[in-house]
Amino acid sequence: MQALRVVVRILGHTVGVLLLAVFTPVACVVVVLATLIFLPLPATLPQPHPGVESSVSHVFDADGNELGTYKQFDTNIPVAQGDIPQVLKDAVVSAEDKHFYDHGGVDVGATVRALVDDLRSGSVVQGGSTITQQYVKNAFTNGERTIGRKVREAILASQLDRQLDKDTILYRYLSTIYFGGGSYGVGAAAQTYFRLPVNQLGLSESALLAGVVPSPSKFSPLVDPVVAEQRRELVLDEMLQQGRIGQAAHDLAMKVPVWLAVNGPPPGPATVVYPPEQQQSSEPWFTGYVHSWLESHLPGCQPNECPLLEKGGLRVVTTLDPRLQQAAEQEVAAAMGKNDLELQMSLVSVEPPTGFVRAMVGGRDWGFSQVNTALAPRQPGSSFKPFVLATAFEEGIRPTKVYSGSPLRLPDGTTIQNYGGEAFGSLDLRHATWHSVNGVYARLVLDVGVDKAMAMAQRLGADMPAYDPAVYGASVALGVIDVSPLEMASAFGVFADHGKRALPTPVLQVFDRDGKLILDNTHTADQAQPVVSDVVADNVTDVLRGVLTSGTAAGKGLGDQPAAGKTGTAEDAANAWFVGYTPTLSTAVWMGHLHCGAGAECGLHYVNGVREVTGGTIPASTWQRYMKRALEGVPVTDFNQPAPIVPPPDPTKIDLRKGFNPGQRKYPSDVAGEGPYVYEVKPPDATAPTTSTTAPQPPTPAAPTAAN
Repeated sequence: MQALRVVVRILGHTVGVLLLAVFTPVACVVVVLATLIFLPLPATLPQPHPGVESSVSHVFDADGNELGTYKQFDTNIPVAQGDIPQVLKDAVVSAEDKHFYDHGGVDVGATVRALVDDLRSGSVVQGGSTITQQYVKNAFTNGERTIGRKVREAILASQLDRQLDKDTILYRYLSTIYFGGGSYGVGAAAQTYFRLPVNQLGLSESALLAGVVPSPSKFSPLVDPVVAEQRRELVLDEMLQQGRIGQAAHDLAMKVPVWLAVNGPPPGPATVVYPPEQQQSSEPWFTGYVHSWLESHLPGCQPNECPLLEKGGLRVVTTLDPRLQQAAEQEVAAAMGKNDLELQMSLVSVEPPTGFVRAMVGGRDWGFSQVNTALAPRQPGSSFKPFVLATAFEEGIRPTKVYSGSPLRLPDGTTIQNYGGEAFGSLDLRHATWHSVNGVYARLVLDVGVDKAMAMAQRLGADMPAYDPAVYGASVALGVIDVSPLEMASAFGVFADHGKRALPTPVLQVFDRDGKLILDNTHTADQAQPVVSDVVADNVTDVLRGVLTSGTAAGKGLGDQPAAGKTGTAEDAANAWFVGYTPTLSTAVWMGHLHCGAGAECGLHYVNGVREVTGGTIPASTWQRYMKRALEGVPVTDFNQPAPIVPPPDPTKIDLRKGFNPGQRKYPSDVAGEGPYVYEVKPPDATAPTTSTTAPQPPTPAAPTAAN
C-alpha cells in the first residue's frame, strides 16, 4: 500500500507538470526538472565540500617580529546535534522554510515559480530555496547565480531528502551557514555575538540569529542593530503565527531588544550583543588600524564582508618600525605620567615619500578605552594654518605680504581674537605664522577663499566636509573642523615631499595561506601624486621652519637636523597639537581628554606643572624627544631651497614679473620680516612687486575661535 501511494504521488506530480507544459512556453524544462526530482532515479550524491576552514592570520612589523593575530571566529567549537536547542531550530525553520518538515527537499510551487521567472528573464531573479536547497548550495555546488545551478540544486536537494532524515539535514545546515561577523555555523555565531555556548541560547538570541541568515552583511547586529532588532521581532511574530511559541513567550521576548555591549550597560532587560574578539596583539591600536585598512583594500572585499579576512591564514607584513614604535610609546608614557586616564595623547609617524605608517600610539591604555585617538578627528587649532598658507601661495601671495594682526570684527558682530588676547600690529605672513596670529589668518582665509582653503586641506589629506558658506567662515583658518592625527601627519608629509602625496598605508605585503603574494605596497613611492606644486610646498616648509626657531615652538627643534612644523591649540585649550616633519619623517602629536561632552572638563590646565597646555608645550616637547630618537643614525639632509612664489600674470601689468631673481639664502632666525629672497629692480621698465598692507574683509557667518 505504501509503495502504491508513492507511485500515485509521483504520477500525480508528473501529470500536473505535463499539463503545465501545454500552457507554459518554458514548461519543457520544468517537465525535465520535475521528472528528475520525483521519479525514483538512481542517484549518488557528490561528496560535500570540506567545512569552511578558518585559521589565524599573523601580523608582523617591518622587521619580521610578530605583532599579533587576527582570529575572525572560533574554528573548533564542537557542536553536536544534541547541542542545538529546539528553540533555535524552530526560529530558523519559521524564518527560512516553514514547510521544511512537509516537503521532499524542494518546495515545488516556489521552485517552479522561481524557475519560470528566471527562464523568462534569462537570469536568476527569484529565490524559492528551501533549507535543504540552501544546504546543498553550500555543500555541493559552487554557489554561482545561474539557472543551471538552481536546477542541479533542486535535484540534489530531492535526492538528499530521500537519504537523510530532516533533523540531520537541519543540523548540517545550521553547522555550515554564515551568520556574519566571520561566523560560520551556530557554534561560532553563539560565541561571536553572545559569548555563549550554543546550548545556552534562549528564544530572543535564537530569533536574532535566524533573522540574520538571509543577508548577514545587512542584518548583522554588529552592522546595523536597528535592522537586526526589526528582523528579530519579525522572526518572533512568525514563530507565534506558526504555533512554534505561545503568546506569553512571544511577549516576553519582545521586551528584550538588541543592545550593543560597547554602549555600556543596557538600560533594562536586553539581548546583549558583544563586539567580535578579533585580535590578540602587543600593538592593539596599530593592528586594529591594519585590520580596518585590510577590509578596504584586500581583493574581493566589500563593506562589512571580506572573505579573505574571514577565512584567515594570512601573513600580513606591516610598515611599523619597531624601534620608532618603542620610542613613541615610551615618550607618550613619559609625557602623560600618572595623570588620570581620561587625559590622553596620541602620536603617529608617516614616511612622506612612501606614506608608510612607521609608528602609531593611539592612547595610553587599550583596555581603558579601546579607542584609537590617532584615528579620531579632533579640532586641530592653528596647526590648520599651513593649509591656508599653502592656498595663499598657490594664489600667488608671497610670504612677505603684510596684513593687520589686530582682532577682526565680523559683520555678524563676533570678533576673532588672537590667542590669549595678544595684540599685534601689521606683520607679514612669515612672522604671522611663527607667532600664530589669528587676526592675520582670519583676513588671509577671507582673502583667498574659505572654500579654497578647505579644498586645499582635502587635497593634502585632511578630510573636509562639503563647503557651505552659511556654516564655514573665517574661523576655519583657526582649525575648527575636526581632523585626525593620522591625517595631519600625512598632510604635512606632502610639504616634506615637495608637493607629492603618498596615501598613508600600514601594510607592506600580504601573503595568503598558500604563500602567494596577494597585495604588494613596496612601490608606493612610485605612486605618489603631486597635489600641490613643489614651489608651494617648499615655501610652506621654509616658513614653518621658523616656528621651531623663532615662533610658538622655539627651542623645540632637532639640532642639526632641519625640521619644520606648526603648533595648534583649540578653543579653551581643549586640544593641543604639534605637527612637524623632516625630509624623512612627518609626525603628529595630539593631546586632550578622551571624553569631552556637555558638562565635561575639556581644558588642559595644570598638567605636569603647565598652567595651560598649548601646542608649544607638552606636545612639542614630546615631538622633539621622540623625533630625536627616531632620527638617530639618519643622515642629515636639508629641505630643498624653495623657488620664489610667482604671482599669476596680470595682462595689464605684465612687466611686473621682470627682474624677479632669488638672492642669498636666509634662514628664519636671521630674517627680519623678509622672505628668503631679495628682489632687485633691474631695468627701468620693470617695477618691483607691490606689497599689500591691508586685506579685504568679506562677510562670514562663522563664529571665531581662538587658537595658536
